[in-house]
Amino acid sequence: MRVGILTGGGDCPGLNPAIRGATLRLIRDGHTPIGVLQGWKGLIEGLTVPLTEERVDEIIREGGTILGTSRTNPFKNPADVQRLLENIEDFNFGAIIAIGGEDTLGVARRLYTEHGVRVVGVPKTMDNDLGGTDFTFGFDSAVSVAVEAMDRLRDTAKSHARIIVLEVMGRHAGWVALYAGIGGGADWILIPEVPVDLNAMCHYLKEVYYGGKRYGLVVVSEGVELPFAGSDEPVHTDEFGHKVLKERAVGSRVARYIEEMTGIETRDAVIGHIQRGGPPTVFDRVLATRLGLKAAELVSTGQFGMMVALRGVEIVAVPLEEALRAPKLVPYELYEEARQIFQRVALQPQRSGAS
Repeated sequence: MRVGILTGGGDCPGLNPAIRGATLRLIRDGHTPIGVLQGWKGLIEGLTVPLTEERVDEIIREGGTILGTSRTNPFKNPADVQRLLENIEDFNFGAIIAIGGEDTLGVARRLYTEHGVRVVGVPKTMDNDLGGTDFTFGFDSAVSVAVEAMDRLRDTAKSHARIIVLEVMGRHAGWVALYAGIGGGADWILIPEVPVDLNAMCHYLKEVYYGGKRYGLVVVSEGVELPFAGSDEPVHTDEFGHKVLKERAVGSRVARYIEEMTGIETRDAVIGHIQRGGPPTVFDRVLATRLGLKAAELVSTGQFGMMVALRGVEIVAVPLEEALRAPKLVPYELYEEARQIFQRVALQPQRSGAS
């Protein structure tokens, strides 16, 4: 059959390996893979490109997506849904492999349940917040970039005896901040799942700084809600109703607060979309390839309405409904485990007297 493959939502490293894995397996099984350009927008507008072994052979090392992407929600306009369904019929697509996060796969689920479109989902998000799977590709690459940034910031923080706040991506979930904070040796980590205690943070940073360290590193997720973020904060939303976070400047606000409360010179850095680009890590290349292969297998065996997922070391199929039931957030217990590392002074107070 002819099988459409699309990538939707934000880009991240691993999309091309997933496209490659799905394409090669589909061809092996006798199907004809067709790339749909710019996510669901391309299926609405009829934008396609052939996918061949030659086209995908070397893309495993490339970041981004050769198919392009968009944050298009066809269900915002009934006419768009109708055009999308007509194009599926016109292109004679027997199935659609949708690679994306909660929004892209949410559209896939509705097309399956409401219109009978034969879909298979592949989980992608650098935020690692999709349910049903232990990890999503893109996450490991994003964290690796954030940890490298922390290593560089540590050098300059030590040189100038400063505190530096690094803002990383993470709308609802703090996985990137947590892993980057642990891997980069942060002195404090702020994530959306845990209420912010800025006074405790500043008190601890002062203890660390004046206790002899003379610098500090803080990691904060962009989606953290700050107690002093007032009603003047700009609110814009995308097609799926999510708040656009680019104007919130969370890292900058935290840095200013730290400097005001501690008297220690503080700077902030935002790596933003740098986390999205560049070649995928080996982990993401392998994971994305395996997910793409499994997605093509589900097409061949007629298992639609499913999402491929990593469970332990196995790639399995789970219902899209289950995967999208709720976002996968950082458990409080995991944050408390990390706190043992980044809050050492409070947990292990210095003893009086000679050691």
